[in-house]
Amino acid sequence: MDKTHQTALLDTPEVTSLLFYPRKESGRRLPINAASMDIPVAPGITVGARLYLASSEKHHILFFHGNGEIAEDYDDIGPVYTDYGISFIVVDYRGYGRSKGVPGVSAMIEDTHPVFNHVCEWLNRENRTGGLWVMGRSLGSASAIEIANAYAQKIDGLIIESGFAHTLSLLKRLGINTDKIGIAEDQVFSNAKKIACFSKPTLIIHAEYDQIIPLRHGEDLFDASPAKRKKFYRVPEADHNTLMLVSGRRYFETIRDFIYPDPSA
Repeated sequence: MDKTHQTALLDTPEVTSLLFYPRKESGRRLPINAASMDIPVAPGITVGARLYLASSEKHHILFFHGNGEIAEDYDDIGPVYTDYGISFIVVDYRGYGRSKGVPGVSAMIEDTHPVFNHVCEWLNRENRTGGLWVMGRSLGSASAIEIANAYAQKIDGLIIESGFAHTLSLLKRLGINTDKIGIAEDQVFSNAKKIACFSKPTLIIHAEYDQIIPLRHGEDLFDASPAKRKKFYRVPEADHNTLMLVSGRRYFETIRDFIYPDPSA
């Protein structure tokens, strides 16, 4: 079954109304040392991005956020990454933040390709020589894993936080009657199958008590990964929306240490 069909089956009101929660930017000023970018993804449609930049020789993370977030929400978090020597590029979906269009599963997956190519061209144009990692949180795990699957040779590694391994079980947990819609597991894309094709460094972060995407999803992604260098960071006593708060500085230190491993260790 082709990829288009595997995502088009999910472009129904029953799915999109529970999967996407778009909202617009507040209009407040960008933080100091942050920038915005509009990325063309289809005729007449651009998606917005926010860039929090460290020095050009440092590594970059291309980040896809969760379904109830927008890039602007990372105005306080982006500078933490830059303090750790990592540039952080957050991309919105269609209909989110400053982006045009309407969100949908097919658009979300298809847009990863022009977004990735645009960011790569920008890095080259700006002579930013640091490596490029791709990261996805929650819903954004699908976008990040799509890029890892399609462009493995062009990225340095993959980071997944609160990601899902199996689409159908996630939809059911969100309250979507997949039997009524007539969707079977083998008819939709699988993050676990995609990640199985990516062998570069892979970091999986998941909350112990994630009530939306259970810990088992993170474990399944980790088990499916063939990477020789991989790490699973389980955050004790945290749930889906408190993971970063509970983990605190260790969250960022885990990411930093994975991107910049100690050669003497």
